Amino acid sequence: MEQICVVTTVVDARRVADVLAATAVAGRLAACAQVGGPVDSTYWWESAIQTTAEWWVRFKTTPDRVDALVDQLRAGHPYEVPEILVSREDSGNPDYTAWVREHTRP
Repeated sequence: MEQICVVTTVVDARRVADVLAATAVAGRLAACAQVGGPVDSTYWWESAIQTTAEWWVRFKTTPDRVDALVDQLRAGHPYEVPEILVSREDSGNPDYTAWVREHTRP
């Protein structure tokens, strides 16, 4: 079974999430991107516990496009230390895997 990758990040503004999503899909680094939120995140930052409303973005891509997508996200991300997580998934639907592959080719 062929793998796809799900790359996830969070940002503090919906408009930023939308830009990251649109840029990745337009550049064929992701076949699709889903924006959700807001979600409250609680975390350590600058020696204190912070709570912030954030929006998450989930990108669907192929293993060979992950590095370029992560590089683009790091370059365009507003956070000093952005959360960018990569999960490799076995696709349960071969048609979906084929669709992701087709739409991540330049």
